[in-house]
Amino acid sequence: MIKALIFDFDGLVLDTETPGYYALNEVYSEFGHHLPIETFGLAVGSEYSDEFEPLADLRALTGKNLDADSFWQRVNFRRMELIEQNQILPGVENVLRLAQARGMKLAVASSSDHAWVDGHLRRHSLYQHFDAIICKEDAARIKPHPDLFLAALEALQVRADEAVIFEDSLNGVRAAIDAGVRVIAVPNLVTRHMDIRGETMRLNSLADISLDDLLIKLSQASPRVI
Repeated sequence: MIKALIFDFDGLVLDTETPGYYALNEVYSEFGHHLPIETFGLAVGSEYSDEFEPLADLRALTGKNLDADSFWQRVNFRRMELIEQNQILPGVENVLRLAQARGMKLAVASSSDHAWVDGHLRRHSLYQHFDAIICKEDAARIKPHPDLFLAALEALQVRADEAVIFEDSLNGVRAAIDAGVRVIAVPNLVTRHMDIRGETMRLNSLADISLDDLLIKLSQASPRVI
């Protein structure tokens, strides 16, 4: 029996990833370059790394020692402008409301920090819906490692086979699989370009299916157990 729903935040509850891509690509364009969305997707759901770090990438492309403070101030200012125009993604609030009516437990498990996640949840009046909010400060490792999801299971006091995770990214789906939890992939405008694999089910939007129908379909899927 499914007792808990665990939600990623960035790109799943609020689309902060598409604005992040647009903001970076605008700066790339100013220097005569284009940032492939697939390249940006390498870091979605986790954090920038040697695999893809925007400033290092643009420095390599331009051959210029671009100032880090100026670069990130421009990117982050534009990113926040775009994020503040966005609303909660379709279907999210309805799923939360119906799950609460059923007495299900709810959590967020995000690779972002509490200031970011808690702030946006409060801004959109969603914070009070969740029994637990697990962020990067609350686990030893972030996605694609399973630590955040394992911490969420512990906080909700449910087993892996009693929970379902909603994720939009490859890194998030990998983390869910390694946590032994069934995972529903809901890609956004950025992550739909990624090669996401291993999900229990895939939706274009959380508005695509009722919670009742979703739970019926999930009950027919094989649970992943650690």
